[in-house]
Amino acid sequence: MAKKAATKKGPLLGSHMSIAGGVQNALFQGKDVGCETVQIFTKSSRQWAAKPLSEDDILRFRAAKEETGITTVVAHDSYLYNFAAPDEALRKKSVAGLIDEMQRCEALGVAYLIAHPGAHVGAGEVEGIKTIAKSIDEMHKACPGFTTRFVIEITAGQGSNLGYTFNQVRRMIDATKAPERVRVCFDTEHAFAAGYDLRDKEGYERTFSEFDEEIGLDRLVAFHINDAKKDLGCRVDRHEHIGKGFLGVEAFRLLLNDQRFWGLPMCLETPKSADCHEDRENLALLRSLVAA
Repeated sequence: MAKKAATKKGPLLGSHMSIAGGVQNALFQGKDVGCETVQIFTKSSRQWAAKPLSEDDILRFRAAKEETGITTVVAHDSYLYNFAAPDEALRKKSVAGLIDEMQRCEALGVAYLIAHPGAHVGAGEVEGIKTIAKSIDEMHKACPGFTTRFVIEITAGQGSNLGYTFNQVRRMIDATKAPERVRVCFDTEHAFAAGYDLRDKEGYERTFSEFDEEIGLDRLVAFHINDAKKDLGCRVDRHEHIGKGFLGVEAFRLLLNDQRFWGLPMCLETPKSADCHEDRENLALLRSLVAA
């Protein structure tokens, strides 16, 4: 069953923003480029260790939400983790990192922590899904009563990464002990690379009908809005600016005018320079696609 449209009359658009200089800076930078929502890392995405959030960090972040009006914030976990790892030491290290990030999100009041589920590295799909569910269960056990939800991101299926079919994601959720605590993020580039064709109305409707049948639209809480550097079904994770890739503009027109998803955070993860002018251009194009 689809979610009801939120109060805002249109899609909730934003981008991934840097936390350099303090986690609150992502909100001010996002406001400056025209974001209505932002995605952040709660710590460095490419380092295992991280300094704990201080009370001042948390207070500054909450104050920045008030000042900017950007109240819908999502987080993405570290790229180092592999929750499907057959190497038990790496898997446990990944789960420990995930628990830390869930605690950070809970402290900051971030509703969703988005994660790639992991790569089986030769162990096979069945074993990989089982291991992912085990990792999620261990995290949930360490985070009782949290309001922050763990969100599985649809992947491109590059290498041995799992989560590139809706059925795989459904099986991951079903294999956990607390499936009601798990949500899903839809990445347009990943889905396209995995073989889901969004470029025309027929393909778009078929994709989300299958998503609803396999996973349920009620589990869908966020989007990553990216064009694709490679063609349909390539299984390659390479993002491109809106309208400059193989997905093309029409796919985004269809998505942004789908009122079932209005009010859900839709964040760009496209390449950008220090001044974020690419974000401004992408956001302007996306907004131009929304029907009056």
